[in-house]
Amino acid sequence: MREIFDAELKALGDDLQAMAHRVQHAIESAGQALATADLALAERVIADDLAIDQLNRQLDEQCIHMLAQQQPVATDLRVIVSALRMSATLERMGDLARHIAEIARGRYPRQAVPQSLTGTFTEMDAAARRLAQRIVTLLESRDLALAEQIQTDDDRLDDLHADSFTAMLGGGWSASPQQTVDVTLLARFYERFGDHGVSIARRIVYLVTGDLSAGEPLQIHN
Repeated sequence: MREIFDAELKALGDDLQAMAHRVQHAIESAGQALATADLALAERVIADDLAIDQLNRQLDEQCIHMLAQQQPVATDLRVIVSALRMSATLERMGDLARHIAEIARGRYPRQAVPQSLTGTFTEMDAAARRLAQRIVTLLESRDLALAEQIQTDDDRLDDLHADSFTAMLGGGWSASPQQTVDVTLLARFYERFGDHGVSIARRIVYLVTGDLSAGEPLQIHN
């Protein structure tokens, strides 16, 4: 019986890693579609989000089944509950990548980001890519040093989010109302992507150390 349960726990970990890989691909493709006004790529990101949603539903069903059938306690219970929470967080990160792609699609054939903020959003894209890659590796290795690096990436996204508002509130801002709305939303999507990444990092720290304070999620509104 324990062998079966261990196999089910491993399957949970595998599914989380699969979701993280898909989220990584989604944010990379969304950023590329935004930077290059690539309509086909944006549409693929939007369509592929359904696969992330499906993985989330499957993982939820697995966890509920294990809770009902195995009645886990202690570390096993912590693993299953954490898997439920991380799955939901990854699903939201996929949604944020989709939102970025939707803005890229909506402005085609023009680019959504005005030239004056191209550099800022290039840096946002790079920070989000690093964070997504580190989440994939963290889920595979549980290397707590990566959790700290994810926090650093999120801090950078927060700074860039603030920079975008500083630019818009400055006297030299001359973009259209639509571009202003797009930039506001895009910066917020990237900033929230980082916050969700930190939430996963904290959950892994909690799994490894058992430190409840480390596992407390950020207050994030999707």
